[in-house]
This record gives sequence, C-alpha cells and structure tokens, in this order.
Amino acid sequence: MRTVLITGTAGFIGFHLAQLMLDEGFRVVGYDAMTDYYDVQLKRRRHQQLLQNRHFSCTEGYLEDYDTLARVCDDAKPDVIVHLAGQAGVRYSLENPRSYMESNVMGTFNVLECARIHAVAHLLMASTSSVYGANTDMPFQEVHRTDTPLTLYAATKRANEHMGHSYAHLWKIPITMFRFFTVYGPWGRPDLALFKFVKAGLNGDSIDVYNNGQMARDFTYVADLVRGIRLLVDVPPQEPASPDDIAAGDSLSPVAPFRVVNIGNGTKVPLMDFIKAIEDALGIPLKKNFMAMQKGDVHETWADNGLLTQLTGYTPQTDVAEGIRQFVAWYREYYDK
Repeated sequence: MRTVLITGTAGFIGFHLAQLMLDEGFRVVGYDAMTDYYDVQLKRRRHQQLLQNRHFSCTEGYLEDYDTLARVCDDAKPDVIVHLAGQAGVRYSLENPRSYMESNVMGTFNVLECARIHAVAHLLMASTSSVYGANTDMPFQEVHRTDTPLTLYAATKRANEHMGHSYAHLWKIPITMFRFFTVYGPWGRPDLALFKFVKAGLNGDSIDVYNNGQMARDFTYVADLVRGIRLLVDVPPQEPASPDDIAAGDSLSPVAPFRVVNIGNGTKVPLMDFIKAIEDALGIPLKKNFMAMQKGDVHETWADNGLLTQLTGYTPQTDVAEGIRQFVAWYREYYDK
C-alpha cells in the first residue's frame, strides 16, 4: 500500500483529494493547522468524514512548525507528498499579508525540506491561476510569462514555483506544481463566491457583484480537480536529456525534473451566467449590489488544459450548472435549509 502525505486535509480541496486517494487504496496521512480563517467546525466535520476510513490518520500542526511536520514525515515515510495547505484567498492577502509569508513561503520551505530528506518519489504542490496576474493572453498556458502578480497571495505562490524548481534541480526531486482555476463544489469554503451567493440567496440578503458583473472565470468542479491531481501523481516529471526532448507546449524544465500543469475546466464563464445558474439551482432571484472592481482582482481567467490531457489523458468537463446544483444540494443538507 502506497502512503501519501497530504497537507491541508481539513481544507476544501485536501478533503476531497484524501477521499479519492483512500477510495483508490492509498494510506493517507493528513496534516492541517485548523486555522480560524473560516469556520473551524466545517474543517473538523471534513476530518470526521475521513477518519471513518482506517487508512486515514491526521495531525494538527502548522506548516511553520518544522519539528512537528518533520516528525509526521519521519513516522509516515511517505512515497508521495501532496502539498495543499497554506493561506488561501486573494482578498484576504490585502488584510493580513504576513500570514501568507509565514504559511505559504516558510511553510512550503519546510515541506520541501521534508521531501528532500525522505527522497520522495514525487512531490506535488498547489499553485494558482492568480500567478498569471496581468497577463491577458488567453487561454492561459503554462509556458506563458507569470512575472506580473497582482496580489501578495499570487506572489507567494509564484515564489513556491521557483522554490520547487530549485529543489528539483539541486536534489533531483520530481516536482509537479498545479495551477488551480476557481475551484467550487460541495464542502466548499465559506469565503468563496458560490458559498456566499447561495447563503445570501437563502437568507434573503443581497450579493456583491464586482466590476458591475463584467468578469469571467474558469470555474473548476472540485471532483474534476482532484481527479486531475490523482492522475498526475503517477506522472512524475523526468529531467530531459536535452532541451530538444521537451515536447511543444510542455512546461518541463530543461535542467530539472520539474513541471507546472494547469487544472481548469477549460471554459470561460461570464460572472452573470454563473449567478444565473445559482438562481436556477435555488429557484429564486438574487438581490444584486453592483460594485466597482476590487483591488487585486483580474477581469478574466481561462485555462488551457492541453498539457494535463497530454500527460494523463484526462480533461475536466463538469458543466457549471451541474456543479452548482451539486453544491446547492450539499448546502441545503448540511445547513438544513
């Protein structure tokens, strides 16, 4: 039985990935700080679900606490590490930037050190579509420039990519960074738009619609996302013998076993269409408070999934309307609405 250490198993994406890995016969060792960035009870309920499987264990600890993280790794002896934990949220980085430096930079450094010491077969780490920043050349491809981040959150994730590349080069650790695109679905985070919009609608409150609704996102259903991660686990990058061996469009480094991969739905959905799908799923209109563009936001995101498909044969394809229906069904059951 292969062992995977997943950081952030009480989080939205980590919870779903842990469930999938358990279903596929892995031993899953979780690590999560249970921070109060959002409802800790929701995080604990996720862990309670996972603990029903005897092949799951977890430790509460901060990424910045190297001694605890190292002890967990020493005990687990993981074959694979999937690093998902960190301080999330684009807008929160405007309010509490220090937490992003501590968790996303120092915390990721600690994960890299553990991967180096244990010489894992594959280290996979979360990045974000936010690293594309001010780039307007769409759909976004992994080989596009990412030197114009618009928030500190994006900057820390781009720093993680650079840190990962240096470790892959120096220590020959196969490392894959995956860039997420606006993930949504059941058990989602309360700070995400879908959660906030559904909650407001059921409570009769208005929703804030930024840039007067003139925005678009590549909305990625969480089950599709974690399926992509699971498949990438079995495709560790290998350092090429020469740059000529790198296929066109592949982000594989010419000097390290390192690669960046987009995981998105591959579809650009206007914000107002997204809101309409929520209204259809709820069966009620939403009261809208139209506002100006918020600092740090981008107008559009759109993933090119070509590399993911090339590597794994898989392409995310859940329709946004169906994904929203699944979330609304979960929300009504969880909150008895």
